[in-house]
Amino acid sequence: MTQSLTEAGKARLERSCGPEGADWVRTGSGIDGIERMEAFFRGFAYDPHRHDTYAFGQTLSGVQSFEYRGSRCDSLSGHAIVLHPDEIHNGRAGIPEGFSYRMLYVEPRLIREALGAQGCALPFVSTAVSQDARLVRAVAHALRDLDAPLDEIAAEDILLPLAEALLALDPSAARPTGHALDRPAAERARQYLDAHRDEVVASRELEAIAGLDRFTLARHFRACFGTSPYNYLVMRRLQQARRLLLGGTSLVEVAMACGFADQSHLTRQFRRAYGVPPGRWRALQRG
Repeated sequence: MTQSLTEAGKARLERSCGPEGADWVRTGSGIDGIERMEAFFRGFAYDPHRHDTYAFGQTLSGVQSFEYRGSRCDSLSGHAIVLHPDEIHNGRAGIPEGFSYRMLYVEPRLIREALGAQGCALPFVSTAVSQDARLVRAVAHALRDLDAPLDEIAAEDILLPLAEALLALDPSAARPTGHALDRPAAERARQYLDAHRDEVVASRELEAIAGLDRFTLARHFRACFGTSPYNYLVMRRLQQARRLLLGGTSLVEVAMACGFADQSHLTRQFRRAYGVPPGRWRALQRG
């Protein structure tokens, strides 16, 4: 849900970044497959977690610190952050004054679609914090105006520079892999998971839809979308859970409506995906 900032709201958020400021998160405009947000934290921000999306970031002030692929990373203003699907990371302030930042979450299928014939695999950039001019420009452009509505054309204007910047940093993604991907089969499985996100989906159902055995499908699915079919399904359930949480639905009702076994199951999966329990996430959105 987009939270537009009035002048009073902007002033409040500016004050919250001062010495007495509280942690806050606000959601920007988005579109199917793209989410944007801005936040401020003093000290601890997120437990270790991972996304099924690419995460592109821009530090606005302070020092943004996190562990990623076994190393500590520190991002300053003017840096670009790129985190890959299914890579565990956490988050905290690197200095006592805290840090503010913006993030863009992009489903891997959109990066693949933007690359078109240029790319045969999803690009991977091992350096999480980058000063590469092309990537910095692409991320800054994508996060320039969080409140501007995103339609399909505007989304394309964001996605293409990001995809091309990634490919420039990982030229190997443009070379043939030697194994042809069955993209239509993976796409059929993805659409089936979207349509049945609040149900128990059996492997044999996906095998029948895709026309591939479960292990072959898993390999092709990950190559196309950056994560496993299971984690993709969980994240779709969590997206629906967030919408219901913002609407004031109780945790028990959210768990039942979104295909989780119970409230504890929802809480564990939510914290694993976003680094905070659902109650704290809802409080941050309102804060």
